[in-house]
Amino acid sequence: MRVALIHYWLINLRGGEKTLKAIADVFPGADIYTHVVDLELAARTFPGHKVTTTFIAKLPFAKSLYQNYLPLMPLALEQLDLRQYDLVISSESGPAKGVIVAPHATHICYCHSPMRYVWDMYHDYRLQGRVITRVAMAPLLHRLRMWDQVSAQRVDDYIANSNFVAGRIAKYYRRQATVIYPPVAVEEFSISNTSEDFYLSVGQLVAYKRPDLLVDAFNASGKQLTIIGEGELLPKLRKIAKPNVRLVGWQASDVVRDHYRRCRAVVLPGVEDFGIVPVEAMACGKPVIAFGYGGALETVIDGLTGVLFSGQTVHSLNEAVEKFEASSRQFDSIAIRKHSEKFSSELFRIQFKAHVDSAMSR
Repeated sequence: MRVALIHYWLINLRGGEKTLKAIADVFPGADIYTHVVDLELAARTFPGHKVTTTFIAKLPFAKSLYQNYLPLMPLALEQLDLRQYDLVISSESGPAKGVIVAPHATHICYCHSPMRYVWDMYHDYRLQGRVITRVAMAPLLHRLRMWDQVSAQRVDDYIANSNFVAGRIAKYYRRQATVIYPPVAVEEFSISNTSEDFYLSVGQLVAYKRPDLLVDAFNASGKQLTIIGEGELLPKLRKIAKPNVRLVGWQASDVVRDHYRRCRAVVLPGVEDFGIVPVEAMACGKPVIAFGYGGALETVIDGLTGVLFSGQTVHSLNEAVEKFEASSRQFDSIAIRKHSEKFSSELFRIQFKAHVDSAMSR
């Protein structure tokens, strides 16, 4: 059986790429197709896999401006010749599933999310853009939205990374999806009984993750907060952050693990499709304070592995921090760690392989 893996782009090693790596481990002989690639990252992360790019990679400054070529990506995907493959697995949160496969082939899509900027977060992205961007977005994304819905019907079988995302697949694509939680390398983390006097946030500093709310809340409370991550909001956040809020930018994995182990708790103020960060924190036995919506409802158990808050406001977030501090003795690091193991990479590989075997036998 010949297998092809389709991923939107291979520029950074984030949650989507880590999931692709776990899928590639299940299919060590699979070929990988993507729009643009960092060759060093690909060689390090996917040794032994042939990686092929679409024509997007040949366009000017593609490795840095690839998202600007979004309107061309549907065309690029449809130019890929996948006739020789029996199984095609697309990894989707940007354009990936729109490939054309052979009549005999099975196409399985592992969906991290329908494209946010096209569907549920379209108006947020549009309002954040400059006037010329807003004017251009409307007709371009109108066409892309139609293509995305039509191409969704090319997929034989959907897997969603959470029940939250499965709901969006049902809403926008009118398709049902099996939920298999993405792989988290919990084996790389260990329980820590050390808690220093600071809270921690890890992730991209982009608007939908609400790092602005985080900074505003800790500016108001005066409690110590360390934010690890980079993104378009980093310069603005550094300007408004008070001395108790440290923005340290991107950090290597060992530094992130060290911060997980030393913090009091990890704070997530945004809406996550699934959320790997809270699971990594829990793998260190650390509680998570999270906005109670989306993927957090599937990873964080209120009162057992963390505290959920109901509104994205400074008051609600700080109230949750106070609630955590008042009840911090009730959180058992061993129980928190055990809960994180439900999202392990090994379990993902077992469930994914079983699902593919079932889909291929239908």
